[in-house]
Amino acid sequence: MCNLYNVTTTRDAVLQFTKAFRDRAGWNEASFDVYPGYQAPVVRVGDDGNREIARATWGMPSPPPYLKNYDPGVTNIRNVGSPHWRRWLGTTSRCVVPFASFTEPDPASKVEGGRVPNAWFAGNEDRPLMFFAGFWTPWKGVRKVRDGEQEYELFGFLTTSPNEIVSPHP
Repeated sequence: MCNLYNVTTTRDAVLQFTKAFRDRAGWNEASFDVYPGYQAPVVRVGDDGNREIARATWGMPSPPPYLKNYDPGVTNIRNVGSPHWRRWLGTTSRCVVPFASFTEPDPASKVEGGRVPNAWFAGNEDRPLMFFAGFWTPWKGVRKVRDGEQEYELFGFLTTSPNEIVSPHP
């Protein structure tokens, strides 16, 4: 499951590709890595029905059985048949998440005694702009105990079983 991706593009490229009308993210970084719990741009339909770029935190609300005294969030949503995800299946919760490359664990490259390294994947060597399909939602809760309860806009993206290219090989 992807828990790190990179955005290497411009705000203008995302606006042009998605035909978004406005930028509410205030994003203009040339390249950055996104980890769970980080904020990143998403493109969604705003309250007025127009597309917009917004900044949201990566990690949708976790199913109740997995909660502790905080909610770390779910970054990758595979089982959309689960009752937990049904509330976000409608069009108002849909978004696309711009990216240029993403990682998956690469156990075949692990050095004995070391950590499992990541393998990076992209559309090609030029790392063109691509998009994950995803969900977003406003949410109030605790992400980090030390920060207490806060209001967030959260997102996660849809995944499926990995194909032969992405699937880890021991």
